Amino acid sequence: MDVTDVAARQHPVGLAELARIPVRRWRTVLATAASVLAAVLVYLFVLPASYTATTAVVVRPVVTDPFSVPSGGADRAVNMTAESGIATSNEVIDKVAAITGRDTEEVADALQVETPVGGQVMRFAYAAHSEREAVDGANGAARAYLDLRRGIYENQRAAVLKSYDDTIAVVTAQRTTTQKSLPANQSAESPSPRTSALLDQLRALNDQLATLAEQRSKIASADLSPGSITSAARAPVPSSRDGAPLILVGGLLGGLLLGGLLAFVRESLDRRLRTTAEAVSAIGAPLLGTVRRLRGGQPDEADLRYLALALARWVDGPQRGPLVVLSSAADEGREQVTAGLAAVLAGGGHEVRLGVTPESLERIRPLMLEAQRRNPPVEPTPAPLPRQRPVPTAAPVAAGGPAVAAGGGDPDETAVIPAVRKPRPFPTPDAKNGAVYRSTPNEEQTQVIPPPRPATAGVAPGRTDGQELRIGPGSVMLVPLDAPPADGLTLLDGPPALHDERGVRAAREGRAVLVAARDRTRLSQLTQLVERLRSVGVEPFGFVLTGADRG
Repeated sequence: MDVTDVAARQHPVGLAELARIPVRRWRTVLATAASVLAAVLVYLFVLPASYTATTAVVVRPVVTDPFSVPSGGADRAVNMTAESGIATSNEVIDKVAAITGRDTEEVADALQVETPVGGQVMRFAYAAHSEREAVDGANGAARAYLDLRRGIYENQRAAVLKSYDDTIAVVTAQRTTTQKSLPANQSAESPSPRTSALLDQLRALNDQLATLAEQRSKIASADLSPGSITSAARAPVPSSRDGAPLILVGGLLGGLLLGGLLAFVRESLDRRLRTTAEAVSAIGAPLLGTVRRLRGGQPDEADLRYLALALARWVDGPQRGPLVVLSSAADEGREQVTAGLAAVLAGGGHEVRLGVTPESLERIRPLMLEAQRRNPPVEPTPAPLPRQRPVPTAAPVAAGGPAVAAGGGDPDETAVIPAVRKPRPFPTPDAKNGAVYRSTPNEEQTQVIPPPRPATAGVAPGRTDGQELRIGPGSVMLVPLDAPPADGLTLLDGPPALHDERGVRAAREGRAVLVAARDRTRLSQLTQLVERLRSVGVEPFGFVLTGADRG
């Protein structure tokens, strides 16, 4: 299957993927939960406690007969909206402020009046920093409301009674005038028309006075009781610290929920690389390998060896050119991958030229020294020399020469032939590997003197040129990034490509391998890097995924 087909295929997002977002953003979740929990702790243990006392009042309607049952619902007999306005009026607040000794604005904020729908019960809740103040405030507000309501109704009744009294006085005066107009000697059996009219007027005035008196008596007998306190506030009263354990648990759960929401918001605003499919879709190149980190922060050597196998086309190719390792940012493990790959290639017997920038040299050199410690240099084994033939020792000869020895001389006289002295062996160079072989006193052993390795000509001790590290049977030569090309394997560690184009310039003459870190690389930056590479004619050879830990 072509890589473009895989890239074009959309990656479905399931519930498991959504659940991983808060896990990946665990720092955001924990920070938010800790902030909310800290705020709850400050509220519970640092700020002063808040005590809330509640007083219940039953509101009664004004009726002429206290034993009569009002028709309809109770809320029709008493307008609870109007009563709530009376309960929170300035007169009530001023009386409560005088009782508690607090400012009127603070009292208005601390006093809450609840009026349930369809009922005639009002609840006065007062919050204060002390238990006694809360009780006094709630009870004082209830008594002030009842006193104010009674005073309002009494003033209304007094005004109505005064109106009735004035009317009765006027009618009584009219009746008196009418009575005076009647003739004193008028016969009752045959009254005159004028007398009949005055008598009718007098009867009407008497009826009017009787009606006014009856209405006045009803007003005077009206029950003006505004209500009564059914449940007065008293100690102990609930405080803000009573449910501290539940508040702590609620704060923790609320903080975790808020942290999860913030994690989703950050994920939508700052999208990171999560899966291999996302990397393939963004880069459009195959995955060369996944390099995991060990507990000590070092990359896994087995993953690096598999990465070297994936790069076999470049290692064994006739026109390999430099291999440039690029990344979009500096914290994606690019330097560890480059140093580890160079060490693995050197451990396989290759001579590797590693081009680095001056700012990356101080971070790559310790990695190479650690690789050299794990894989010490191995000198090439010299070819064994053939064993030398032993030289025969001198034998005693009879005196008189050979003739004596042959039987022609005196057998008692013998002559000794002096032994021939062997020449002192000189070092013999080996033309193949440059080693020098020197004979030891034991003629069956040969000492090998390794030749000194020539120093790089024209290189100062402090420069990166010529800093060669022997790793296993191979070596790694640290050279500047802009060093002239040479034969052999050339591996370049490019700086972050979004801000420095030196690595991209070198990749135009070779191949580019991108390094992306899971849960760290931003997809927007990775896509921007790939677009810049393709715009200058560099096609990524593949990518390496880092970021996963391995125990």
